Amino acid sequence: MRHNKKFNHLGRTSSHRNAMLANMCASLILSPNKRIFTTVAKAKALKKVVEPIITKSKEDSTHSRRLVFQDLQNKVAVTELFQNISQKIADRPGGYTRIIKTGNRLGDNASMCFIELVDYNENMLKEKKAASKGRTRRSKKKDEAAAPVVAAKETSKKTVAEKVKKEVAEETEVLETAPEVQPVVEGTIAETQTVEAKDAPKEDEE
Repeated sequence: MRHNKKFNHLGRTSSHRNAMLANMCASLILSPNKRIFTTVAKAKALKKVVEPIITKSKEDSTHSRRLVFQDLQNKVAVTELFQNISQKIADRPGGYTRIIKTGNRLGDNASMCFIELVDYNENMLKEKKAASKGRTRRSKKKDEAAAPVVAAKETSKKTVAEKVKKEVAEETEVLETAPEVQPVVEGTIAETQTVEAKDAPKEDEE
């Protein structure tokens, strides 16, 4: 019986399975396109092995190199992983690999796929960048809802500006049409008072 089966044994013994997965990890790391062609079952098993190894490569130390070499048993793959791949995937928090199914194999009808490193597929990265530039439905709805408010604000600003212009024009017209005020000459008030006192009738002397 196969109770508590936590992983796919792939029809092999543990030593055979570990050696096969180590060789597949080295092949994936050393391939020029960082991609290998295999069955879906092997790719899923490989993903569980290779992603922790890539995470260890983010810290370039002697201890981490020894841990990775313990799994890979390939010096060339270790140097490639720590020199090039670790710098390429430094900003990614996880999910370094991608499985792309390609159909079934002739003969035994096994489901086949590509497994590749995500950051080395330039075409997929370009498509994601182009898709990220697009606008979502929520942003469109927000813009549509905000459009009348913005238009109302602009119209209110225009009306206020027009009112101010009209008031300024009216004030200038009033100033132009107002009669000229003659300046008061000093001494005129005193002279008028003396003239009035002279012209007034004298009171009868007692």
